[in-house]
Amino acid sequence: MANRKKSVCALAAFLSIASAHASNDTEMALDIAKKNACLGCHAVSKKIVGPSYQDVALRYRNNPQAIAFLKNKIRNGGVGSWGVVPMPANSKLSDSDLTLLTQWILHGAPSPN
Repeated sequence: MANRKKSVCALAAFLSIASAHASNDTEMALDIAKKNACLGCHAVSKKIVGPSYQDVALRYRNNPQAIAFLKNKIRNGGVGSWGVVPMPANSKLSDSDLTLLTQWILHGAPSPN
């Protein structure tokens, strides 16, 4: 029974740390989106100029190449995936920022809580 209590406590500690890490990643991704004017054209749940982040997540949810594809699209910009309005390039973002931002988008751009 003592081992079971230790296991439960260890699991609770792990989940607490994982939750804090996820929340921090969410805050960082939102900050990247704000600092790079992404929110001028995209919103979480509604189309502005570009698609909502939730629509992007829905479209690419079963695509194993989604992270690489979206990182490339964000870095280089483009046109045609969602209509005729071009998306400007964000070539100054680091690879780690692109990964964090893309993962956040593919999770439906959750709000930090």
